[in-house]
Amino acid sequence: MPGANLTRIEAEERRGVVSAPIHYAVDLDLTVGAKDFASVTTITFDAVPGSTTFLDLIAETVTEVTLNGVALDPAAVFADSRIELAGLTEHNEVTVKALCQYSNTGEGLHRSVDPSDGNVYLYSQFEVPDARRVYAVFDQPDLKATFDFSVLAAKSWIVTSNMPVASVEETDTVTAEGTLGDHEAETTKRWVFETTPVMSSYLTAVCAGPYAEWHTEYLNEDGRVVPMAQYCRQALAEAFAKDVDYLFDITKAGFAFYAKTWGVPYPYAKYDQIYVPEYNAGAMENIGMVTIRDQYVFESKVTDALAERRVVTVLHELAHMWFGDYVTMKWWNDLWLNESFAEFTSTLATAEATEWHDAWATFCSGEKSWALGQDQLSTTHPIVAPINDLNDTYVNFDGITYAKGASVLKQLVFYVGREKFFEGIHNYLDKHAYANATLADLLGELEATSGRDLKAWSAQWLEESGINTIATEVEENEDGTIASLVLRQSAAAEHPVLRSHRLAIGFYDEDPATGAIVRTDRIELDVDGETTVVAEAAGKRRPALILVNDDDLTYTKLRFDDKSLAFAAANLHRFDDALARAVIWLAFWDMTRDGEFPAKDFVDTTLRLLAHETESTTFRYALACMGTTAWHYTAPAERAGIVEHVAAELWRLAETAEAGSDQQFQLATAYLGYGEEGDEAFAANAKGLLDGTVVLDGLEIDNNFTWTIVKALASVNAIDEAGIDAQLAKRDTTENREFALGARAAKATAEAKEWAWNEAITNEALTNMQLEAAARGFAGTPRADLADPFAAKYFETADWIWTNRTFHMAEALLESLYPVYADPARLVELGEAWLAAHEDADNALKRIIRANVESSQRMLKVRDYNAAL
Repeated sequence: MPGANLTRIEAEERRGVVSAPIHYAVDLDLTVGAKDFASVTTITFDAVPGSTTFLDLIAETVTEVTLNGVALDPAAVFADSRIELAGLTEHNEVTVKALCQYSNTGEGLHRSVDPSDGNVYLYSQFEVPDARRVYAVFDQPDLKATFDFSVLAAKSWIVTSNMPVASVEETDTVTAEGTLGDHEAETTKRWVFETTPVMSSYLTAVCAGPYAEWHTEYLNEDGRVVPMAQYCRQALAEAFAKDVDYLFDITKAGFAFYAKTWGVPYPYAKYDQIYVPEYNAGAMENIGMVTIRDQYVFESKVTDALAERRVVTVLHELAHMWFGDYVTMKWWNDLWLNESFAEFTSTLATAEATEWHDAWATFCSGEKSWALGQDQLSTTHPIVAPINDLNDTYVNFDGITYAKGASVLKQLVFYVGREKFFEGIHNYLDKHAYANATLADLLGELEATSGRDLKAWSAQWLEESGINTIATEVEENEDGTIASLVLRQSAAAEHPVLRSHRLAIGFYDEDPATGAIVRTDRIELDVDGETTVVAEAAGKRRPALILVNDDDLTYTKLRFDDKSLAFAAANLHRFDDALARAVIWLAFWDMTRDGEFPAKDFVDTTLRLLAHETESTTFRYALACMGTTAWHYTAPAERAGIVEHVAAELWRLAETAEAGSDQQFQLATAYLGYGEEGDEAFAANAKGLLDGTVVLDGLEIDNNFTWTIVKALASVNAIDEAGIDAQLAKRDTTENREFALGARAAKATAEAKEWAWNEAITNEALTNMQLEAAARGFAGTPRADLADPFAAKYFETADWIWTNRTFHMAEALLESLYPVYADPARLVELGEAWLAAHEDADNALKRIIRANVESSQRMLKVRDYNAAL
């Protein structure tokens, strides 16, 4: 058997053998120690008589397999993470007893020990196929089943799962040594949960530990009272208590918004949200019990962008209760049915049902910019992606599946009309409730309600890769009116499809009364083919700026006419609408990274924007993209001067920003990323912020910002190991251990980089979050002399990493350890050689490597463009 990487063909074959009703009784014993837990699974299912299939299970030891009353030899039937089941009958029962392993990677059943109090916390993460790390299972989305969970755990712990508790019984069993970390052994309780509705295995969940808890209720639209709960670590309880009521209110607003929008009330028995440590994703939509990374519990000041992102995340996971959970894709090629819908509808709900009314500007600057970047790589793929195996699925949790898909759905709503769109969604949800569905099922319902033939739309938007560019061409009359306005659509040679767009064109001019740049006119139209004449524009006075894709209604790259380009570059900060600024800024960023707009001009435009921008996510991404431009896209001869200029301007802007504002916080944080060894002014500012001799009014030097300063000092060798250790000793927490690792890895010495490299790759005791902190610290020092020695080493080590680490850890290492500040020409040479020698390598591995190499190719192209100016 080929092992853990299930192929689509194998899943289809197994689906042809196994059939409903399928039921699991899963009994977990979480009291046997710090490394292992006991798992007993009994599965009843129907099958084709005489057939053979297999169960998925990743476990160190299988002690017993019984099929239809016959004991099988585990050594004979268990291999390569699969259990062979031969000679099946029409009705079958199989019991598997195993010893499974806790993870520290966020996969399967993760075990975390909080150093601040010694408490142990467990939580599950099963997407894509990691239920098999906890119990024996047919681990594919279209073999839905019902589940009964029973869990033995320490008496002081609480246990949660997808369904409400049916019973809790104390036992005389005592926890084994190590189960509770350094805490003394104790007796146990057995938690039994109600039977789940029919669901996919990847959506099952179990969490256990001494979590702090809060409870409330929601009166559901169908008249039921839905119990709600929130949980977090005890160490975060005081901070979380300040936000719990707000997060309950956001969730309730989401319940109401989705029920009204789709006409389907929340379908499940309860709704828990549990904030867990060391999470390897943002959150996970387990039915009735969502797990969320506890970086969203705010002990220290965060940006408004992150606060808004928490709201979007809460509403994203809630949307999955309908899209993904209630109706589930048959196979992972329709992953977008989950993620694109959740991303689109959570942004819609955030904009219309919460105080974050500029959520679509946030989406444009953040999510859409992510999509545009990934869609211009050779590794791009259709939104409905070809998924041949599980490894293909892993790498498709990307900007195409999430952000491009959501942007395209926004276009579809505009194309068919909001009322008809959501009427179709209601019918889709009703027709496929608790079942599996495909793209064809969805389009069928939308066609029925809208009256539009969506097959051509789907072929263009969902089944073809790449992005179009729409350029504006204007001819003026002598009196300043428009003689003609033409939109010219183009596509990259490798993805030559031209798409149909429904979009708006905005005319923008200065408001004489306020000095702001405001929209003065708007035209809606369909764009199709290579050229579209905007007849309605003829004879209108030419405005200062013509903005195609006003309101960001379609998914495309933009190129302005010359007058609009010059006006926008000089006046972007004066536009009064956050979404208009985001659309224009994203176009400038795209032109800059395509080598069509000078890097120095982009830096200057961004700095002017930062002096006035109020939308936090646009502010955040403007800072990040300006940093990429300054460090990687500028002409080598000018780079040092531009970086120095940016750092000085960031500090100046931080000094003049409103006291305590989000802008001040982001500017000060960004400035601390521009340190260079030998810059005495930088070191003095950073040390002064830390010891209080330098003060920015309103800027709180709290725990997280303290570590931002410490890492900045480490990056210029202005703090030693003892200083980092002393800072950690003041407050030894889960988060601060990660910060300390990042600071040590950020030190600008060859010894520190070698240590960080080895620590990230070989120290399997590191949690996933610690590993990522070490890797980011390693790669984040902008010095070629420190990065160059690791260029060849990176490609020499890639195969070992892929073979010896789990997927999530391999992905984190291969993405974060890429020595991006090394000579890009050398990285391209080595990378192209590696790819040529690895034509038969796993597709997911090649996609990660290719994306890194192409980022270096882009650096060379854009650097050369700017050097030639």
